[in-house]
Amino acid sequence: MNKVSDRFRVLLICFLLGLTTLIIFEQVRRSDFINYDDTAYVTENQHVRGGLAFNNILWAFAAAYGGNWHPITGLSHMLDCELFGLNPKWHHLVNLLFHAANTMLLFWVLKDMTGALWRSAFVAAAFALHPLHVESVAWVSERKDVLSTMFWLLTMAAYTRYTRFGGAKWYMVALLLFALGLMAKPMLVTLPFLLLLLDYWPLNRLRNKRDIKNPALEKLPFFVLTVISSVITFLVQRKSGAMAGVDIMPLKMRFANAVVSYLRYVGKMVWPNKLAVFYPYQADRLLFLEVAAAALVLLGISILVIMLASRHRYLPVGWFWYLGTLVPVIGLVQVGSQSMADRYTYVPLTGLFIIVAWALPELFVRWRYRDVVLGVSAAAVLLALSICTYFQLHHWRNSITLFSHALSVTNENILAHLNFGEALSSKGKPEEAMNHYRQALRIKPDFALAHVNLGDVLLSQGKFDEAIGHFRQALQARPDFPEALNNLAWALATAKDTKIRNPAKALEFAEKACKLTEYNKPDFLDTIAAVYAAIGRFSEAVVTAEKALELARSSGKEKLVLEIQNRLSLYKTGKPYISP
Repeated sequence: MNKVSDRFRVLLICFLLGLTTLIIFEQVRRSDFINYDDTAYVTENQHVRGGLAFNNILWAFAAAYGGNWHPITGLSHMLDCELFGLNPKWHHLVNLLFHAANTMLLFWVLKDMTGALWRSAFVAAAFALHPLHVESVAWVSERKDVLSTMFWLLTMAAYTRYTRFGGAKWYMVALLLFALGLMAKPMLVTLPFLLLLLDYWPLNRLRNKRDIKNPALEKLPFFVLTVISSVITFLVQRKSGAMAGVDIMPLKMRFANAVVSYLRYVGKMVWPNKLAVFYPYQADRLLFLEVAAAALVLLGISILVIMLASRHRYLPVGWFWYLGTLVPVIGLVQVGSQSMADRYTYVPLTGLFIIVAWALPELFVRWRYRDVVLGVSAAAVLLALSICTYFQLHHWRNSITLFSHALSVTNENILAHLNFGEALSSKGKPEEAMNHYRQALRIKPDFALAHVNLGDVLLSQGKFDEAIGHFRQALQARPDFPEALNNLAWALATAKDTKIRNPAKALEFAEKACKLTEYNKPDFLDTIAAVYAAIGRFSEAVVTAEKALELARSSGKEKLVLEIQNRLSLYKTGKPYISP
């Protein structure tokens, strides 16, 4: 009877955790796609938009995009498009369902490993409701976060079964789940180390130094997969240009940022204030004393948890869970230009939640009303987290709300200015957009994309001279920048002023832009078609424009489709296109 009652309580808590997560995050169904990565991952990705067609599935495994190779994530986005098209409501709800499933899985796995019902429930609830995790759930592009974490937790569950019952079945299941997780997001590379920590506690397989041999040997296939995934990720990120070189971000700056970020994440866990989609990289402004103090704090905590490990085995597990799982994204290998990111805490914070859930009951073990006080305190904390999360979700409604908020809580945020400007431009507010592009250029004068975007707005206003100047400045900063080459070619080929128009030079830029993008971008093909028409090669202009039209349709760019159709009709009558 007790076993039945215990199982019922576990199932009831699972249900309540999942339901609460769905209720608190419900408003994501009203959120739109945003103009930061969602275009590359979904809305303008013709392979993803095309759904689960055979050639798209092959592409998911053969290609890298977004600076990563994550075919399982790509397949999940394709399935969404297959089922729901480009309705953002359902893409967001699928993310939420994964988050709810992860919450229930985390509770189930912890309860299974430790036997501690309410402590496991608190950890899972904190994981579900913490506002730092809003980014992973409310951002469609972070499907890789919630999906890979599901495989992470399933791997832990299968591994626990293996340690209890032995045999090859559960071991192979754990290894397969780990491989799938790596193909959803390579951040799982630290999972084999975490499994060794779990062998120490709560699985208690490492009672002395001699016990380490067999568990370590068991992890060798996991470490082999980790090495393979790390090599693939390194090569893909280097090829895509996402990885910053040491000449751009020296190792001492990376180390300083990493050390301080470890403590900043802890601070945001305790006091989740001023959360933003992007935190500018400002390691060069850190003071030596600030970095040294942070390093000493981290070292001191690490020594302390090791000293207390014999009596409180959960302390080193929770602390090194936090430190270790952040290693791939802490910035020692710098990918992107952010100093830190809320999404990076999705798995790591669980280690700190475990410390809180196990340490506080032990700390107040002699209190007469300990259970009542801890229960009320836990409820109050979870309620506070729920309220913060509810309001944080408001900022993820669309690109306007997201980046305006980021600008209000951060300083000198060039990416927020850029994306806010793009969002304003798409809403027909060119003057406001230009203001933010100029703010981005004030902070970073050689910011090529800001020059291109500002030039685009100037082109739309007929200010060809100024636009061309910004395109050329972009190319000074990035000589092989396809968008700058393409837009400069467009301006030189379609300008009304014959003093500006230079089709021969435009052809050079347009061909280079198309080669860099493997002739796969409809707007670039549209440009080279206009160049062909400008120099009188109308048959080539027609053929190229027709290919551009086909690609634009498959990419869902309705506005571009109409524009290409109008220009194509001109080329067929032997007339070039001149910008109005």
